[in-house]
Amino acid sequence: MGTPGYEGRTPAWVVWNLLERYTREEDLVVDPFCGGGTTLDVARDLGRRGLGYDLRPVRDDVFRADARELPLEDGKADFVFMDPPYSTHVEYSDDPNCIGKLSAFDEAYFEAMDAAFAEADRILRDRRYIAVYVSDSFEKKRGFVPIGARLSALLAARFRPIDHVAVVRGNRKLEKPAFHRAAAEGNFFLRGFQHLLVFKKEQG
Repeated sequence: MGTPGYEGRTPAWVVWNLLERYTREEDLVVDPFCGGGTTLDVARDLGRRGLGYDLRPVRDDVFRADARELPLEDGKADFVFMDPPYSTHVEYSDDPNCIGKLSAFDEAYFEAMDAAFAEADRILRDRRYIAVYVSDSFEKKRGFVPIGARLSALLAARFRPIDHVAVVRGNRKLEKPAFHRAAAEGNFFLRGFQHLLVFKKEQG
C-alpha cells in the first residue's frame, strides 16, 4: 500500500494495527504528512474514510496543505496519524516551509511540530486518538537528538498518553559491516527501531 518507491514510506502494518485498535468503520482518519498515501490505502481497505494532506502531494487523492494549517473544521477527525520528517535526513520538498528542512538540532523543528500537534488537537474529536511514528536522530560530529522523547513531551502537554511502542524494523543498511565499524568507532548504537506514540484527546 502507498506509492511504490516513495522514500520514507510508512509501513502499512503499523497503520493497520492502529486503525484496528483505535477506530471503527466509517471513522474519518486524517494524515497531515500523507506522503505516499499509505494511510489512505489502509483506511479505505478497512472501511474507514481517509483524508490526506501534504506540502508536496504525489497523488491526486492527497491535498496540498501544511500540517500546521489544515483546511478542515474543528472536531471533524476521528483519528489522526502522523509520520513526520525526522530532522533533515530525507529531502521531501523544495518548499521552504517544509518541516523536513528544519534540523532537530534546532528548536525551530520542535516548535513546528508543536504547531502541527496544536492543529491536530483542533481537528480531532473529543475522546479520540492521535498516533505519531518517529525516529531519533544522530549526526556525525553533532551527536544525538531524542526526537521520540521530545515529541512525546509535547504531545503529553495536549493529550493523555496511551502507549509508547518501540517498532522494530529491518534495515539492510544497518546490516552492513561498515555501519557496525562506524558505530564501534564512534561509540553510538545502531537504531533499528522507531517510536510509535499513542495519545488520546480528553473531553474539552
